[in-house]
Amino acid sequence: MRAPDILIIGGGIVGMVAAVELAEAGMQVTLVDAGINAGSTANAGSLHVQMQSRFMRLYPAQVANVEASLPFYRAAADEWTRLDRRLGPFELIRKGGLMLAEGADQLAFLEAKARREERKGLSVDILDRASLDRIAPWLGPQIVGAELCREEGKLNPLTANTKLRVHLQALGVTLVRDQIVHLADNGQRIVAAGRLGAYQADQCIVAAAWGAKKLVEPFDMPLPTEAEPLHMNITEPGCASIQHLVQHAERSITLKQFSTGQIVIGGGWPAIAQGMLQVPKVEAGSLLGNVALAARLVPSIGGLRILRSWAGINTTIDGTSAIGRLPKAARILLALPGDAGYTLGPLVAKMAAALAQGREPPYDPQPFNPARFAV
Repeated sequence: MRAPDILIIGGGIVGMVAAVELAEAGMQVTLVDAGINAGSTANAGSLHVQMQSRFMRLYPAQVANVEASLPFYRAAADEWTRLDRRLGPFELIRKGGLMLAEGADQLAFLEAKARREERKGLSVDILDRASLDRIAPWLGPQIVGAELCREEGKLNPLTANTKLRVHLQALGVTLVRDQIVHLADNGQRIVAAGRLGAYQADQCIVAAAWGAKKLVEPFDMPLPTEAEPLHMNITEPGCASIQHLVQHAERSITLKQFSTGQIVIGGGWPAIAQGMLQVPKVEAGSLLGNVALAARLVPSIGGLRILRSWAGINTTIDGTSAIGRLPKAARILLALPGDAGYTLGPLVAKMAAALAQGREPPYDPQPFNPARFAV
């Protein structure tokens, strides 16, 4: 039997959408996923476009790269809209994202940030309290204003992931549960060794986020990936009608409401790492702090029960994505989003799939060329 045309390592949002693109183009696709600590399966469903204050605070050296990539984030959110129309619905709503300010200093920070984002083509406005009351009457009384980014939104990642997997099965994509531990190019094929089996293909797309670093190191590609264990919660249904993605100018938080009325609360509170082959542990301080902050911003949340708390792995690189062929192993392509990987995932996947087919990608890949890391 002939080897599959392409092997995809990593079954998160990038791997799944890339597999859809390539299978629909008539290629034989094998998708191998370790089945643990995929950021996509622990994701809270935010569609980020504006610069996140949390990221700016934690990774100041990477802010310039994120800022340069803002048009890419906007294009990625648009790609989600197209994917939702084609393979959804995923409960996708794009009524904008609100980044809240609780004082004059925070509002001044948002005003300066908004000016930078406008220069990159984003549609943003600074809203005073009266304007907020018209669109978000559920906010706490201490909120003095907010930045509204109209391109942002939210979706249900459980629904999206499930529908994508069903579509992959209908397309005949071979889905394998295994962890790839070694990659090699024998001059004719990519040879991948897993813990449970071996795989060969003409080409390989590495979309394994936290697992990519070790796989490509032998090809003189030292990726600066960082795995962050992060915390999330979901409440019972609430009466608030929160249409926006909600964030804060200074504190780590995201919150959004699903069609069920349940509210997902996350936004970067730490969890306890247990290695890459075990799910991170929930940290009590993060659970309490995350929920308390949410209840301060939206007081009606304070009366809701938390139904579930969980932790997952977010992976950052250098503030931007890595998309393209390895300089010393051209049969291997990287498809790694930068921060906000679930937002960027479908567009990164389409770009990698186009490159694998020798087609023009839907967005210029040059700023994301992994050659910048090569030694």
